[in-house]
Amino acid sequence: MPELAEVEYYRRRWDAGLHAPVTRVLVHPKAGVFKTTSHAVLVRHLTGATLLSSEAAAKQMLFRFAAADHTPLWLGIHLGMTGELTVQPAAHTPRKSDHLVLVQPDRALVFTDPRMFGRVLFHHGPDAPAWWTSIAPAVLSPAFTPAAVADFLRRRARTPIKPVLLLQERFPGIGNWMADEILWRAAIHPRRPAGSLTPAEIKTLHRETRFVATHALRIIGSSTAATLPDPPKTWLFPHRWADGGTCPKTGAPLVREDIGGRTTCWSPARQTL
Repeated sequence: MPELAEVEYYRRRWDAGLHAPVTRVLVHPKAGVFKTTSHAVLVRHLTGATLLSSEAAAKQMLFRFAAADHTPLWLGIHLGMTGELTVQPAAHTPRKSDHLVLVQPDRALVFTDPRMFGRVLFHHGPDAPAWWTSIAPAVLSPAFTPAAVADFLRRRARTPIKPVLLLQERFPGIGNWMADEILWRAAIHPRRPAGSLTPAEIKTLHRETRFVATHALRIIGSSTAATLPDPPKTWLFPHRWADGGTCPKTGAPLVREDIGGRTTCWSPARQTL
């Protein structure tokens, strides 16, 4: 599932359409991504609208448009597990998994999602919608403090730390691979109960969360490559799925097991329980 950095990478693709009008809106009539959004409302409001700006928060994107009468329009996209944003020629013919296509004079902005676990949200009016304003403060914001993390862990004291890092109300944008990366860097075993971390370990967890988010955004999120780049080989990421993979820090074998319903990778030589 796309995480903080991948969401930023895909979000920036649609910036090719900034300040250009939408001449046509094509939607897949049976697509499951429109769970709370009416096809007719989407087509009616976005046709003729101009894309003004975009931003990403957690695992969600926001695209701001202005209608022909200057009404603010808010388009939210969550990529789910297999979603992707691309830019295609204006004459693009929608494929089976192209669920939303915004045609502009010189291009088409396409949202593709083969498994349809993503979603499209829409709102019109001057005030930002609740589905955007309710997103938790970013892990790189001033609100993400060691004290806030400590309080969150205390309230989930018996839960293994790995699934706690996936809870978006405190760690927005952190997903499976980033959580493994953070715990590996912090030398914390993913099965440790959240309430067992010492104050020093919580500070380390906080620091490594911000480190991984910062550098993932730099390496992946700001990339202009045609395909998603991987973090460097000094990270856990390039080794976590390889059978027989070894820890970049110790050279010892890595382990993969299911923790909290998610495949988790760690280094027993570094992350002891």
